[in-house]
Amino acid sequence: MAQIEIKRVATKKDLKTFIDFHYDLYEGNAYDAPNLFLDDWNTLNKDKNAAFDFCEAELFLAYKDGKLAGRVAAIINHKANDRWGRQSVRFGWIDFIDDREVSAALMKAVEDYGREKGMTEVIGPLGFTDFDPEGMLTWGFDQLGTMATIYNYPYYPEHIEAMEGFEKDNDYVEFKLIVPKEVPQKYVSLAQMIEKRYNLHARTMTRHEIFKEGKGHEVFHLLNDTFKDLYGFSELSDRQIDQYLNMWMPLADTNLIVIVEDWNDNKRMVGVGITIPSLARAAQKCRRGRLLPFGWWHLLRAMKFHKTKAVDLMLIGVLPEYRKKGANALMFAYLIPRYQKYGFEWGESQVEMETNDNVQSQWQYLETVLHKRRRCYIKKL
Repeated sequence: MAQIEIKRVATKKDLKTFIDFHYDLYEGNAYDAPNLFLDDWNTLNKDKNAAFDFCEAELFLAYKDGKLAGRVAAIINHKANDRWGRQSVRFGWIDFIDDREVSAALMKAVEDYGREKGMTEVIGPLGFTDFDPEGMLTWGFDQLGTMATIYNYPYYPEHIEAMEGFEKDNDYVEFKLIVPKEVPQKYVSLAQMIEKRYNLHARTMTRHEIFKEGKGHEVFHLLNDTFKDLYGFSELSDRQIDQYLNMWMPLADTNLIVIVEDWNDNKRMVGVGITIPSLARAAQKCRRGRLLPFGWWHLLRAMKFHKTKAVDLMLIGVLPEYRKKGANALMFAYLIPRYQKYGFEWGESQVEMETNDNVQSQWQYLETVLHKRRRCYIKKL
């Protein structure tokens, strides 16, 4: 009988092994868009990730007959648990070979950790916050992933669903949004009406505004207000906001980030759309997620020179009272000409709760393809 050993990550060498396992398991996969090594290192490192101000976590490695066979993170987000009145231990960063003894041992490690901490349920895949990848892919395995989402082999959900006690907690959908040759007239008409009737206006920001005038923080505070009622969400702290600004904004193309302002209310920011050129193909060319020796060049070609066919709609947020005023339509009327100029052929919607009709209705004037589904699971302890 095979021997499964579970080892807690305790050293920097262990953490490197934990991160590198994904690159080994998915080497040569045509659809996986792997995280950058440095991004995972900073996220999983207690000394670098501001989420550890209110989270605690343990990382586990699984060995079968002495050979590395799987990994998983067990995370407790105390802020989210307090917000939602739950005692949840999350599992994330889960990868394993197609061996049910290995996957079962990994999940048992998460369950045992949760029980030690007084938790009453296991949920996941989830990260530390909503800004980490979430949801296990259950359909669309032949579709290119994004760096903001999880790609996994088809056997992953089969393993989880075969385990006693696990059931659906939340399902997500993702859409491919075809960039039209012309801006849909409905968007044009709505944008003109919205500007005239409500005095709402869309524009981009300068880097000086983002970093020196506080607009960057204003964007994330707006997202806190926008996403506060979404599944599993926990409000970003100012330390986390600084972390995300320093991680994402230096290389971002500000022409693809749009804000909506209410000029009747001292130009208050009421909506934001953060979109970036797809980095999926560039990430695949970064050997084992490293920027050196040439990974940086592939990322730069995508980010700055737009050498990609897709654009990722990373974060779209509008304050509730402005959604019925059409602020979303105003953003897309503003962004679509930029997508056309850069030669993007489609956009990736990222994860949306399957029950969130309000979010999905914003794509109604575009040609869309539902091409991925994913799930978060729950088990009572």
